[in-house]
Amino acid sequence: MFPLKQPDRITSMAPVIDSEAKVLILGSIPGVKSLQAQHYYGNPRNHFWEIIFAILQEEDPGEYAARLALLQQHHIALWDVIHSCYRKGSLDSAITEELPNDLEKLYRDYPKLRVVVFNGGKAYRSYRKHIGLDAAPCLRYLPMPSTSPMPGKNVKSLPEKVEAWAELKQYL
Repeated sequence: MFPLKQPDRITSMAPVIDSEAKVLILGSIPGVKSLQAQHYYGNPRNHFWEIIFAILQEEDPGEYAARLALLQQHHIALWDVIHSCYRKGSLDSAITEELPNDLEKLYRDYPKLRVVVFNGGKAYRSYRKHIGLDAAPCLRYLPMPSTSPMPGKNVKSLPEKVEAWAELKQYL
């Protein structure tokens, strides 16, 4: 019998941020489809973009670059807690040997940030484990329900997710 092959280490993408960013949305690490496309929330089944456009009361411009530009117009940045890890598939529960991104450096480089929004429990737990909630005392932390379409015991409907995520509007 042959041993199972360890999947390749995956690496997150660069942050999408500019000097005016006030809100930082952190995921755990992009899923397979997102990494293949090199697009944050690139799986069309993920609710992220639907939620964001509902909150911002904006139409989806469709093109990825236009979506990112719209986020930046509203002072929203994107990144991940995890810089690299091993994971077979896209499930957060399959993540092993995670290494964090240097978020403390990001906070120094972008001092206008006011709130960190965690997209799902894994992002929040990894942040607490690797960075800590005292890393930037001036920041507010908002754990949010995952925008992932994957079923689970605490999954909310799309309207429930929009309602929860609407809390970030007060920081824009």
